[in-house]
Amino acid sequence: MNSIAVDSADRPDVRRHRYTSDYARLTEQIREAGLLRRRPLFYAVRAAVLAVMLAGCAVAVVVVGDSWWQLLIAAILGVLLTQVAYLSHDAAHRQIFTSGKRNEWSALLMGNLITGLSYGWWMSKHSRHHANPNKAGVDPDVADDVLIFTPDGARRQRWRRGFAGWFVARQGTLFFPLLLLAGINLHVSAVRTVLGRAPVKHRRVEIPLLLIRLVLVPWMLFAVLSPGVAAAFLLVQLAVFGVTMGATFAPNHKGMPLVPRDLSVDFFRRQVLTSRNVRGGWPIDVAMGGLNYQIEHHLYPSMPRPNLRHAQPLVRQFCAEQGIPYTEAGLVESWGIVVRHLNRVGLGELDPFQCPLAAHLGR
Repeated sequence: MNSIAVDSADRPDVRRHRYTSDYARLTEQIREAGLLRRRPLFYAVRAAVLAVMLAGCAVAVVVVGDSWWQLLIAAILGVLLTQVAYLSHDAAHRQIFTSGKRNEWSALLMGNLITGLSYGWWMSKHSRHHANPNKAGVDPDVADDVLIFTPDGARRQRWRRGFAGWFVARQGTLFFPLLLLAGINLHVSAVRTVLGRAPVKHRRVEIPLLLIRLVLVPWMLFAVLSPGVAAAFLLVQLAVFGVTMGATFAPNHKGMPLVPRDLSVDFFRRQVLTSRNVRGGWPIDVAMGGLNYQIEHHLYPSMPRPNLRHAQPLVRQFCAEQGIPYTEAGLVESWGIVVRHLNRVGLGELDPFQCPLAAHLGR
């Protein structure tokens, strides 16, 4: 009788039910601690501060005039726009308001009108990522494109002559320089989405908002500044925006195990084992918009940003009790992990489906 009970407990469907039941108990702890309640004051203060700082940048552009000091303002603006993108991200995850529509329209306005990113594009891409993080053929963030994430993709690229083969062997080293172009790529993706054939819920609203942001703002810069300074301003702002966005999102999942497309994994392990937190206290909380608590964010996407750090001890303890690895690293350390991982995949030295943590996915 005992041996039958042990064998049953080892069945995948039984283990999955156990994880689901235990996760429900963790969720109840989270709810009882009040960590799923909205934090309107936090977001109101954050939005007000950003609005004042953005207005300050606009005034500074006019006051400073046609000077190369404008590049400093451009760099500051790139950082501020990243912070606005974090707010838009939080609204898209229903973290700010209890009303779904208020969250949706806040994310749409901040995304399209201020940062120049399509809400429709972001929701499609990001929703697929959250549903199946690091799952090959499903998560768009690990699709082989400019960067290669799978052994098959690396093999194909290494056989190619010229720049493609040279690049994939050094893709990790070149990752951060490549982020200098990420801001441009984000805007191009936004425009292609709203003008493309794929369904976009608010296409009639997004198109004019993006036009205002991506056409009117550059036009105003060229009206106030000389062509050279205006062009340099735009390039610096886009470069800083791309680097800060990429440096925030890259450590969260890159270098963590890939999940084979045909492997079914329970929700809790799927989210925890493919995510990495970044240590560093409140400065990192601010710089990364709370996304340094990536594990907690993936487990509870609608949890308000300031509550994530309070949920961390509960989640870490739960992982320890379940024997599930909980991965953390410092910011610079995590960047190093990303660079080395991408280089090793590009050189064919590493199979991300077979890394040590991947063994826990198959349990």
